[in-house]
Amino acid sequence: MNNPILKVKNLSKKYQTLKEEILAIDNLNFEVNKGDFIAIVGSSGCGKSTLLNIISNLDYPSSGSVELAKDIKIGYMFQSDCLFPWLTIYENCLVGLKIQKMNTLENQDYVLKLLEKYKLLDFKDKYPSCLSGGMKQRVALIRTLAIKPDILLLDEAFNALDYQSRLAVSKDVYEIIKKERQTVIMVTHDLAEAISMASKVYVLSKRPCRIKKEIDIILDDPKDPISNRQDKKFMEYYDIIWKDLDVNV
Repeated sequence: MNNPILKVKNLSKKYQTLKEEILAIDNLNFEVNKGDFIAIVGSSGCGKSTLLNIISNLDYPSSGSVELAKDIKIGYMFQSDCLFPWLTIYENCLVGLKIQKMNTLENQDYVLKLLEKYKLLDFKDKYPSCLSGGMKQRVALIRTLAIKPDILLLDEAFNALDYQSRLAVSKDVYEIIKKERQTVIMVTHDLAEAISMASKVYVLSKRPCRIKKEIDIILDDPKDPISNRQDKKFMEYYDIIWKDLDVNV
């Protein structure tokens, strides 16, 4: 039996505007086990990013709770790479360590090893303006991995890239995640991305969001996000999830 490292229990979130109270999330429940790769999909504005913000403690629930196992650390990779243009690539990778007062020689060496491992060491003294969009996303991921998180949150992490770059970077990031044995919760509006990367997909309803369906993704021959789109079961999962999305055209 698995021991969950994260439990979302009866989670609800309300926002107060000048005119009314808005219920964004309504009684959400799910668990995350070590090694899970969970994708969360739903219509635009349904509360996906709000959920990640609450899990990462950037926002708070109106009721319910997010429970973490002991000593579990969260890493958050946002939609934008959020690199500081006046810092070098290496300095950008150290930002999280400095904020969390973890900027030890051992962790600095770990960052250099990650940069070398993922073919960015030659750029460590360059500035973000010298990098392609895909390379910036890899730097953003290394900065997040530098704090050695137990759970990695990805919020539309490839959204700013063109389609071809998005495919290539999702493959790079997927391979890094697998090599580093990361537990992942990914928010995405891209169903193909969710199915080709995740081991489980949660489909959320429109606001107030609830979990409409939980789908285990079991492909015949899983490899990487590009190859997985050719799997015989891929379109079956796509059709199932599409039918459950609350999309108004």
